[in-house]
Amino acid sequence: MRWWLVVGAVNAFLSVAAGAFGAHALRARLPQDLQVIFETGARYHMYHALALVAVGLLGVTRPSPLLSAAGWAMLAGIVLFSGSLYALALSGVRVLGAVTPLGGLGFLAGWVLFAMAAWRTTP
Repeated sequence: MRWWLVVGAVNAFLSVAAGAFGAHALRARLPQDLQVIFETGARYHMYHALALVAVGLLGVTRPSPLLSAAGWAMLAGIVLFSGSLYALALSGVRVLGAVTPLGGLGFLAGWVLFAMAAWRTTP
């Protein structure tokens, strides 16, 4: 489960870097609507980076295959949801938004799996 602590921390770092990039480097280069899209990607990236840390923390004392599955689902959500929003904002290619809901499904699955793991593994 240490893996998820590291992956969560790395993703938190990346989301802060993305947020700073969006706030500073892209402010004058992107239209407002694309800035909002980029910021949404960074915000959800951070939420789920912290969720990966939670997966790792719970897994230290109560390892579970469900927790690992939750981590993988959330990581897939970060790549698909935040990644597609970053790509859409930077490229302006709106069709990339079609991938975003798949990332949202990854987030939802991750939270359901996390809840199941927490229910089954806590006394």
